[in-house]
Amino acid sequence: MSVMIARKKVIRKWEKLPGRNTFCCDGRIMMARQKGIFYLTLFLIVGTCALFFAFECRYLAVHLSPTIPVFGAVLFLFAMATLLRTSFSDPGVIPRALPDEAAFIEMEIEATNGTVPPGQRPPPRIKNFQINNQIVKLKYCYTCKIFRPPRASHCSICDNCVERFDHHCPWVGNCVGKRNYRYFYLFILSLSLLTIYIFSFNIVYVALKSLKIGFLNTLKETPGTYPFCFRCSSLNQTTNEDIKGSWTGKNRVQNPYSHGNIMKNCCEVLCGPLPPSVLDRRGILQQESAALESSAGPEPNTQEEGTTEKPSAQETSGDSALPEESVLPVPTGKVPQETAQPPSAAEPSVPSLDHEQTTH
Repeated sequence: MSVMIARKKVIRKWEKLPGRNTFCCDGRIMMARQKGIFYLTLFLIVGTCALFFAFECRYLAVHLSPTIPVFGAVLFLFAMATLLRTSFSDPGVIPRALPDEAAFIEMEIEATNGTVPPGQRPPPRIKNFQINNQIVKLKYCYTCKIFRPPRASHCSICDNCVERFDHHCPWVGNCVGKRNYRYFYLFILSLSLLTIYIFSFNIVYVALKSLKIGFLNTLKETPGTYPFCFRCSSLNQTTNEDIKGSWTGKNRVQNPYSHGNIMKNCCEVLCGPLPPSVLDRRGILQQESAALESSAGPEPNTQEEGTTEKPSAQETSGDSALPEESVLPVPTGKVPQETAQPPSAAEPSVPSLDHEQTTH
């Protein structure tokens, strides 16, 4: 007698998510597919600190102070923790529109702009919003089929729209956006302090050994990223906006997101409430039944010779049929509903917030 044992195979939603990302630990870890430079970052940080603790720290702890390796270890652990948090977290990916939502947006755009005659270029798909007395344009993403929220941009490396997109940093192997910018900031700060700490005590070590080797040029180059990040945070602008000159261009339009105070801007960027992830990565998407046959000996009820019983079509299809693949909807980022209006020639030019991805 053959017994059918059904084994359920659970498929998580992160396995079917679009975009060029890799997931680990049941969707808890999210990174870009290009992780080669991230491994190089780990090697450089761990290798440099290992050499420092193995040689200079041992000498300085004996001849200067035993607290030197303790503070160095604290800085090293904090830098590694913030690096991993930046690399493994969701930067603020906006889910793509479902087919029904995309069709509804297309109908809304056609109803507003009308039918475009053949041979003519369709008007740009934008929506105008006013934020702090400044006109902000929301542009349509043809890949994600949504109107991007303010300050969001589509990353060409990860192939996702990211909320408050700052840039794609290959050194951390992830995009830097609304949900992981504070950890990236703390990583740059702690890495700068760790670099200064290591090289400073290398100079002390050399001075104690009566060897005159200069490390000042190295000190000038390495921590240069932190002052730039502090400047962007104090002005409440992203790296992408700074490179494109969104608020310092020819129009001289003021940044509508700035509070006019360095402390308020830094508090909003670094200490504001962390928004929850709108990307459902760990939900169950589909269950499949894998049939396994096992022999269990002769059947207890045998039929008479010469008689055979044919299984019905319903029983045959019921035994061999597997549940069809079902796709559950992925929650999408909501954008305030407003009728899209094509810009007219008489309107004054305003800065566009179509932030292209930049590489840190």
